[in-house]
Amino acid sequence: MVAVLVVIALWLFSGFYQVTAAERGVIQRFGRLVQPVRLPGIGWRMPWPIETVTRVNVASVNSSDFKSRVLTSDVFLVDLVFSVQYQFTDPVKKLFRVRDPDATLNEVSESAIRETVGRSTLDEVLVGNTRPEITRRTKELIQHVLDNYDSGITVTTVNLKDVQVPDAVIPSQRDANKAQADKERFILEAEAYANSIIPVAQGSAGRIQQDAEAYKAKEVALAEGEASRFAQQQAAYAQSPEVTRRRMYVDALENVLARAHKVIVDTRAGGNMIYLPIDKLLEKQGSGAAESGDQSAGGAAKEPTEQVTIEARGRGER
Repeated sequence: MVAVLVVIALWLFSGFYQVTAAERGVIQRFGRLVQPVRLPGIGWRMPWPIETVTRVNVASVNSSDFKSRVLTSDVFLVDLVFSVQYQFTDPVKKLFRVRDPDATLNEVSESAIRETVGRSTLDEVLVGNTRPEITRRTKELIQHVLDNYDSGITVTTVNLKDVQVPDAVIPSQRDANKAQADKERFILEAEAYANSIIPVAQGSAGRIQQDAEAYKAKEVALAEGEASRFAQQQAAYAQSPEVTRRRMYVDALENVLARAHKVIVDTRAGGNMIYLPIDKLLEKQGSGAAESGDQSAGGAAKEPTEQVTIEARGRGER
């Protein structure tokens, strides 16, 4: 009886347990959850095998290291070495929601880093000032997936320790870098060419517009002057038609004969033969035609009006 009592006493005494400050206790009775969270301190539960207590460390930070070969968005392979620091913040979820929390974390972390790096270029992965953004997005993605799994794991940090380009792809990377440098150089040359052409084109356009406005103003002024002169002639003709008609006829003859080469021969001088230097006259006539052509090129808009006016005056005189 003494021995039995001693055994029973020891068995009951084994029901005492202690939970440290960094731990939380979970009590199970025949495998069923009885008390979800036991705070730090000394407690008692029914001895084994009736009840068991599982201690989960919720204060310490765990770390897992990973090494993976990942493809970037610009089709480059890189070898990554990164680590994930995490905590088990919910003991019940850690014990009952996920079969293997560590393996689950490893798979989720590797999948997240592949997705994040797969959306980034090689330069963004290699350059140091863009790595924090990659690790931040990776941490958010890992935490989002773990929360969907209801795993009770909180990711604290994600560190990208090392990034190396495999030796097999180094020549291709050099070609890509050269192509990128050529691209930037061509862009700068195109911008420089555009900066040199655009001001010239704008200046030419402004000059053409100013010339057009000046030509417009000149033609409008000439037309208004012709209209005003015609109105004055009409008023004068209404007052004295005969005088006005003779004056217009004389003006037309002066205008025509002033541009013609004239040879006056007195037929009453006798019966002597008169020698005319036809070659000189034709040469002078050719030079006069060239001068009149230059004048007509400069005042093409005015010449037809004068011709029409002269013909009208001739018909009126006849």
